[in-house]
Amino acid sequence: METWVRFSAQSQARERVFRAAQYACTLLGYTLHKGGAAAELISTIKQLEAHLSISRKLMRLGNSAEALEAAKRAIHLSDFVLRLCITVSHLNRVMYFICDNLLWAGKTGLLPRLDQDKWSQRSFRYYLFALILNLTRDVYEIHGLMERERRTSKAHLSGAVENDESSSSTPRCASVFSARIQQQLRLLSAVLRSNPPLLLDTLKNLCDVFIPLDKLGLYPTGAGFVGACGLTSSLLSILTLLHPWLKLKP
Repeated sequence: METWVRFSAQSQARERVFRAAQYACTLLGYTLHKGGAAAELISTIKQLEAHLSISRKLMRLGNSAEALEAAKRAIHLSDFVLRLCITVSHLNRVMYFICDNLLWAGKTGLLPRLDQDKWSQRSFRYYLFALILNLTRDVYEIHGLMERERRTSKAHLSGAVENDESSSSTPRCASVFSARIQQQLRLLSAVLRSNPPLLLDTLKNLCDVFIPLDKLGLYPTGAGFVGACGLTSSLLSILTLLHPWLKLKP
């Protein structure tokens, strides 16, 4: 298994580059179609997209072992919510990669009788559930950091509220509600600015979640939006590979 994990790590950067190129082709094909480009050119772009997809599936042959090892490490985390979200997310990634490997075998002719539509839908369901868990983890960490930031600045904020209340004998509910919303937004902004890895991970997961939602027909957005989301998340992933400190841990 360690051999597969090393193989997966070596091919990870190339797979991200191919992913970015694949979704760039998706976005380009949609743009050309809307612009009334020649059918032959659009067909060439779609063929290139399909070849990139198959190449990516080949590069991900060892990823199920890597995801299983990540799940084994996450199960020892002390925080229950993080342990649950990260471990189950990795286990769903294991199932997603297994489905993906079967799809690769079907597309290359090794499993000619494979029902590719059925296994594709299964893979996207596992992918969607993993992304939902990742987003849950992001929200949980953001909430925890906001609570910590709120406690740190509690004295200052309470003083400001007291001064505001003393200046007006009849405070309005709308003003209080607006002040609370602005306070929450300031806290959120401060937390995300001071935690680039968390910001990038949240943005990446938000972009990625629209892909399985569209493929499963739960929230159709169209090829153009899917291509833009996939390209953006791929570039963010490449950024975390170039600068490892930007990768969210654990």
